[in-house]
Amino acid sequence: MKLISWNTNGIRACLNKGFMDFFKEIDADIFAVQETKMQEGQVEIKTDEYYQYYDSAVKKGYSGTLVFTKEKPLSVRKGLGIEEHDQEGRVVTLEFEKFYFVNVYVPNSKEKLLRLDYRMKWEDDFRDYLNKLKQEKSVVVCGDLNVAHMEIDLKNPDTNHFSAGFSDEERNKFSELLNAGFIDTFRYLYEDKVKYSWWSFRTQARERNVGWRIDYFLVSSDLKDKIKEADILDQVYGSDHCPVLLELDI
Repeated sequence: MKLISWNTNGIRACLNKGFMDFFKEIDADIFAVQETKMQEGQVEIKTDEYYQYYDSAVKKGYSGTLVFTKEKPLSVRKGLGIEEHDQEGRVVTLEFEKFYFVNVYVPNSKEKLLRLDYRMKWEDDFRDYLNKLKQEKSVVVCGDLNVAHMEIDLKNPDTNHFSAGFSDEERNKFSELLNAGFIDTFRYLYEDKVKYSWWSFRTQARERNVGWRIDYFLVSSDLKDKIKEADILDQVYGSDHCPVLLELDI
């Protein structure tokens, strides 16, 4: 099974930058999108083979998640079921026979970590949500998690210890999630490989490969032996993020 996740930084803009060419070429079984920046129905995305499931933010042009899937899910959930968190279109969960598929766009802690307290609450509630799913069946989690876990996961760790996405608090929450029984699939397969999934639009960061790895596929530990491949498709353009891939034998 081939799975793709991509923060498009506005899917309407990305549609004009080759999104559908990549979508058709990669031919994923499930294709997850974060930061759609649109309401459902604002633009028609024709994908005859796929069902489409959105979670849009109340605020227009902000955040938003979307999943395309070839197989019709048994059930679909939007959000975490917590009103405080469910205004920004950040989570779509699809239930299949053998696993739950969770597409997430984790809140950014903002400059000067202005939203860090909220982010910490989100992290705890999201981890609890995943743990409850995991009690029922296997779980696959993908999306923009807005954290570079280890120093290998960003170009300039020394100057970013107090930056959103690399604070000790955010990194520790990611460790807590892994310790709860989840696997970072890319790092599991490639302990020492340096690849990034996001580059700032400033200072020609992508051309110089001054990036961060903040987009992930995680799986519950019971799927460890089902991981066939995990990759970061850094030659694909159209956003300040690139897609990430997971192949599972499931």
